[in-house]
Amino acid sequence: MSKFAEPMSRLIEELKKLPGIGSKSAQRLAFHILRSSDDDAEALATAVRDVKANLRLCSVCNNVTDVDPCAYCSSPTRNQRLVCVVEEPTNIAAIEKTKHFNGVFHVLHGAISPLHGVGPEQLRISNLISRVDSGDVDEVILATNPTVEGEATATYLSQQLRRTGIRITRIAMGIPVGSDIEYTDEITMLKAMEGRREL
Repeated sequence: MSKFAEPMSRLIEELKKLPGIGSKSAQRLAFHILRSSDDDAEALATAVRDVKANLRLCSVCNNVTDVDPCAYCSSPTRNQRLVCVVEEPTNIAAIEKTKHFNGVFHVLHGAISPLHGVGPEQLRISNLISRVDSGDVDEVILATNPTVEGEATATYLSQQLRRTGIRITRIAMGIPVGSDIEYTDEITMLKAMEGRREL
């Protein structure tokens, strides 16, 4: 028998489906919503409905957007010939925070992971190939995560794009700023040594 009223139990179950939300967090959120004013609860429900109704993927880069093409792809001030490939839309924010990248993006919506049944055909690669084949791209920066899946994806993409003759680069990886070398694992240290540059 449920210890909560049925509507509360249903809300908790739905909240538990969110990433990083366990039973306790779902209960706290559900009771917060219950204690909220009717206006606040309705605003939350409306925001969730609006996200599902009004957001879609950009037809050029696959970023989540409410206009097509997205703000990056339609910007006259961005270098449309420089494309940075990322795994997820959330990765764009990390690159934008640097304020040093003025190109555009391409979102794959995942990485190659045979163990999870994700192959190249499940990723949004075909429109990247089309963009490059159109001749409108000079360089593709592969900014996939430094994981086994991210490396496999970067290797696959570089093989697919190499035939076009464009410049293909991979983001550098290595020791994070502010950390100690003695605590660095061997793979991170290897990447740091491989990515060294002239001073």
